[in-house]
Amino acid sequence: MPKQSTIPTIPTFADAYAFSVDAWQRSILFLDVMRERGAQYEEHRTQTAPNVLEFGAELIRDGRTLTKPVNYALVRIVPPDGVVIDPSKRPFVVVDPRAGHGPGIGGFKADSEIGVAMKAGHPCYFIGFLPDPVLGQTIEDIAHAEADFLETVIARHPAADGKPCVIGNCQAGWAVMIVASLRPELFGPIIIAGAPLSYWAGVKGQNPMRYSGGLLGGSWLTALTGDLGAGIFDGAWLVQNFENQNPANTLWTKQYNLYSKIDTEAGRYLGFERWWGGHVTLNAEEMQFIVDELFVGNRLAAGEIRTSDGTAIDLRNISSPIVVFCSKGDNITPPQQALDWILDLYDSVDEIRAYGQTIVYTVHETIGHLGIFVSAGVARKEHDEFASNIELIDVLPPGLYEAVLTPASEAAEGRELVAGEWVMRCEARTLDDIRTLGGNDIDDERRFAAAAKLSEINLALYRTYLQPAIKTVVTPPVAEAMRNMHPLRLQYALFGPDNPFMAWTSALAEQVRDSREPASPDNPFTALQENLSRQIVDGLEAWRRMAESLSEQTFQAIYGAPTLQAALGIDAKSTRPPRKAEKSLLHQALVDARIAELKARMTEGGTCEGLARALLFVGMARGGVDERGFEAVRRLRRAHPGARQLSLAEFKTLMREQYFMLLIDEETTLAALPKLLPEAIEDRRGAFTALREVLDASGPLTGPAAERLQRMATLFGLDSEPTVPIAVRKTTPNRSAS
Repeated sequence: MPKQSTIPTIPTFADAYAFSVDAWQRSILFLDVMRERGAQYEEHRTQTAPNVLEFGAELIRDGRTLTKPVNYALVRIVPPDGVVIDPSKRPFVVVDPRAGHGPGIGGFKADSEIGVAMKAGHPCYFIGFLPDPVLGQTIEDIAHAEADFLETVIARHPAADGKPCVIGNCQAGWAVMIVASLRPELFGPIIIAGAPLSYWAGVKGQNPMRYSGGLLGGSWLTALTGDLGAGIFDGAWLVQNFENQNPANTLWTKQYNLYSKIDTEAGRYLGFERWWGGHVTLNAEEMQFIVDELFVGNRLAAGEIRTSDGTAIDLRNISSPIVVFCSKGDNITPPQQALDWILDLYDSVDEIRAYGQTIVYTVHETIGHLGIFVSAGVARKEHDEFASNIELIDVLPPGLYEAVLTPASEAAEGRELVAGEWVMRCEARTLDDIRTLGGNDIDDERRFAAAAKLSEINLALYRTYLQPAIKTVVTPPVAEAMRNMHPLRLQYALFGPDNPFMAWTSALAEQVRDSREPASPDNPFTALQENLSRQIVDGLEAWRRMAESLSEQTFQAIYGAPTLQAALGIDAKSTRPPRKAEKSLLHQALVDARIAELKARMTEGGTCEGLARALLFVGMARGGVDERGFEAVRRLRRAHPGARQLSLAEFKTLMREQYFMLLIDEETTLAALPKLLPEAIEDRRGAFTALREVLDASGPLTGPAAERLQRMATLFGLDSEPTVPIAVRKTTPNRSAS
């Protein structure tokens, strides 16, 4: 049968009339939403403590009352009706990013980081901030304040089985890591979402934002902007920097999406704009620290930042598990900037283990920067799994892991051990797995090092020759006037209540809503409109790609010039990255002492130590840990009175010590195993049955793992008995730690 040709629909006068009425009505409704946005902006900026939290909050600690006052505050999230909080569970603390926008994004929706943590029964707290900084506050002052807030949370939950889980989004991620390196004893697991920690990292042809500091000549422009603000840095410049990364969305898609879906999109649009337009300010000194030490200097992972008393900020001091959540679709904090700090600090996974660190990462394939901590889909999947399995993460043996999520419906074994819709498995990884994501070569590192050196020179020149004159001219009233004239602020004001030409839109919009006549979806003029929109987006995307390519080539040409590098003191022959963390001789001495101590204790312990040793030995052959196995361990702890006496912290210590013993001397550790087991064969058989229940929870053992289990049977004195899989006792899933 011959293929029928597609005949284009010929527009009629009726089509043109229907579309023109629809377009006119949409234009009026669009203008009215712009008016509402302007009024919302003015109302938001007049509030003392504006935020976009979906949940009720109770003030616990006001940072302005501290010895070194800051504009931060700790609030307790009030659980919604129907949400039951378990006082025995560790609290969650969400720290909001101060990146130009107002606070509240971590609790922006019911399906959010806060929402999923409360659903799992955890008490929740939120660390936010006021729009304007306290005069003279510094990044170090904020770090001390956040430590004070965590001390307050810990004191409020003495019965909790573990220190608080702290979540740092975006800019708050590096801030949390700084606090954790200075006060590691205050932290349970740390989750950093979309947080940059290795600021030069990226992939050629992508991630052009990292070049901006060098192309602008360094941080002198940051100092100039702070001086033009009379000591205040306007966060609207940071928001504009975000918007510049996606001109198609900024200049067209965001507004067109509202216009084309004006009957359904207004509420979502206004809700997002309430946060996006909630511009805040920083002290010029705060912003200068961020740019000099982090984004241009890249000194954090190298351990080159020191506090006012000389203490080095070394991320290797962090003793809590670190969960890194990033995305390949994030052009603000790409996976390399979120993960390459691990490469800056460590030469191998064994070195990670030597510091007792547990690092878990997961890489989303498509979600954008804001979606990492705003998207309801991400909250229901990744954040829900992290919250539900936070105790599993806390007791993982030291090392590097990737969290892999698979649908629970695909779980052939142990489905009753899974409480949510996904099964989380933490699979062992090496540094090469991070390197495969792409990153800089040594030539790239030298270019960025040259840009950092030139930044220091330009900043010194600016402070010597221009800064005194600018500070003399710019007074606080002048600075305030310039802030109000910022393009991002003006776009709200022009459509706001102070504009008399917008007064008519409200009444006319009401009339339009009463007589609304949307065009049919198959109207040919609607298709033409969509076609035109796609062409505009394609044009803006082409312009973005061209500008990004040009910026990369310019950066490489300027800072890759051998003459400039030589003049700036960059050693072109060195193969060591310019910002590689130094090794610590003291730490190596402590590791040697710890190894000697563990060797001396390999024959000490009882059944709990023996079972932990056996479980780890067999489980290591699987190359990862499944949440079903951990849930089986929980049930065994509840079922066996001896195991139940261990707190979560004691259980974690036991597992880590046995793991390190196996790493130090596997054969000697295993040879000592029978001495830890009970004498009676029936007791040994019961212990071995418990071991198999845990190991079989996530599926039958095969290959090397099965061989290791058979070896355990021999060590237990049960080598004549079969080691076929057995069923895990079925009880109601319970996620609480016992």
